Amino acid sequence: MQTELKEVAAKIRRDIIEEVYSAQSGHPGGSLSCADILTVLYFKVMNIDPKDPCAPGRDRLIMSKGHATPALYAAMAERGYFPTEELTTFRKIGSRLQGHPDMETLPGVDMSTGSLGQGISAAVGMALAGKLDGASYRVYAVLGDGELQEGLVWEAAMAAGHYKLDHLCAIVDNNGLQIDGPNDEVMTVEPIGDKFRSFGWNVICCDGHDTDQLAEAFEKAKAFEGKPSVIIASTVKGKGVSFMENQAGWHGKAPNKEQAEKAEKELGGEK
Repeated sequence: MQTELKEVAAKIRRDIIEEVYSAQSGHPGGSLSCADILTVLYFKVMNIDPKDPCAPGRDRLIMSKGHATPALYAAMAERGYFPTEELTTFRKIGSRLQGHPDMETLPGVDMSTGSLGQGISAAVGMALAGKLDGASYRVYAVLGDGELQEGLVWEAAMAAGHYKLDHLCAIVDNNGLQIDGPNDEVMTVEPIGDKFRSFGWNVICCDGHDTDQLAEAFEKAKAFEGKPSVIIASTVKGKGVSFMENQAGWHGKAPNKEQAEKAEKELGGEK
């Protein structure tokens, strides 16, 4: 299974490069870092049906780090929500694939996000609604580590802990960088685990690029009762592309033709 998921993740990473190159705009660094997380969610963990994207009993996914749409759209396309050919319309006028996800235009997007901190807040609301309704669906929210600098995140965390939303699972894409540089220099977010524990969360740590570890972490979160769970996934910004890895400058910059070709080859494809 790990080999299959790794192959899917490689496709998603190639799609990310194609999207951002085609648009000459977007956020490749943080999209590449969360590609394995989304692969495991879409292809192993979540109860979803691309043919029925609005099914009431489906699991929900909220990209709280809404700028990482290249990864979200790539995962959705590879899973069958829409043709992969549509990825080249990313950020184009009239496209369903805008720079931040829009639930009104693209079926399968569970929440429009972009302003950091709002996605996890919406996820808490969805999880609370499910709890009150006695629904069985789970809610997943993917956050950036720099996003944890937003006070809104911790208000949401407090509410989730208070209401014991054990069918809510947050995933922190912990790559250590944000647009202005290392998190520790801009505004440290550590110790992440201790902070979530203090708000009443179950904390799980794993390698965010190891699909087996991720799958196991999601199983642990699903089995844990009485508290919401957060998976702190250690990742590398720009993962898979040598000149993008651990470089804050690739947070929101598009590659040129030569760079895109090099990235495609490194990711096992050809442009």
